[in-house]
Amino acid sequence: MKEGILVKYIIIVAALFLTIGLSLFFGGTAELNEYIFYAIRLPKSITAFAAGASLAVAGLILQIIFRNPLAGPYVLGISSGASLAVALITMGGTAFGLVQSQIGSKSIILLASVLGSLAIMLVILILAKKINRNVILLLIGIMIAHFCGAFQGGLSYFANPGELKSFVMWSLGSLSDTTLLDSILFFSLSSFFIFSVFLYAKPLQAFLMGQNYTVASGINYAKKRFGLIFISSALTGITTAFCGPIAFVGISVPLIARIVFKTANQSIQISASIIIGATLVLFSDVICHLFPDFTFPINMITTLLGAPFVIYLLLKSKNI
Repeated sequence: MKEGILVKYIIIVAALFLTIGLSLFFGGTAELNEYIFYAIRLPKSITAFAAGASLAVAGLILQIIFRNPLAGPYVLGISSGASLAVALITMGGTAFGLVQSQIGSKSIILLASVLGSLAIMLVILILAKKINRNVILLLIGIMIAHFCGAFQGGLSYFANPGELKSFVMWSLGSLSDTTLLDSILFFSLSSFFIFSVFLYAKPLQAFLMGQNYTVASGINYAKKRFGLIFISSALTGITTAFCGPIAFVGISVPLIARIVFKTANQSIQISASIIIGATLVLFSDVICHLFPDFTFPINMITTLLGAPFVIYLLLKSKNI
């Protein structure tokens, strides 16, 4: 490993540990005791780490496959499927008594989000087998997102204020609505898919040169693309299920990693995206809890941090 890359790794790892410490000991309730640490802050920090790493890697995969720096983890409509399913439960489910059932609204929302994500993911995977042109698949994903959004809009229009507020709160994202068991399950699932991406480091490197180069290198383009889309969709769906939608992490972090490390080595890019993504969400979580009696929604902070940065990159960077 070159000395310059090692120095950059040391810096981003140091930043990661700093934000982990801030999230654990300064993010959240004003007082700190054993119960608050293990019941609130530790699960929240684990969730933030897993969410940031998952969305960053999902974004990296899609930006390489579609060769588009604006291809984020929600571009294929996966989160839209989760949002629609949650909208059906929170704004339409009360008509059937679902939210008041013995299962509990949190469990139902989590299940609905997972099923909604899986449903769209299956559609995308089936289409990925039939469609070779990435741009067409990208456009279909965008259309699916708009299709789901139209139904959400209709449900929002007819929902009563209580139902609408419940859905809006979920759509703003939350890292605090997980128990320690939830966060460990989320971390375990996301870690499995994230580290499986390292097995695709060589195909990802070839994908940067386009489909023809990939095929000429002896790589099964269709098979590898299918596997990568599956991993990206799974990471997006899992994160949305546990945290709700979290914007701009998947778009901005791979761009940051690419600009900072300036290498086509995808093993380096993957690991850098994991660290920077986790750091960004942990830092956003700290900002969310700057005021002891008031908490900002995580989606608001990641958008406020990510959107201006993406605009800046688009204006200043000629080669992203």
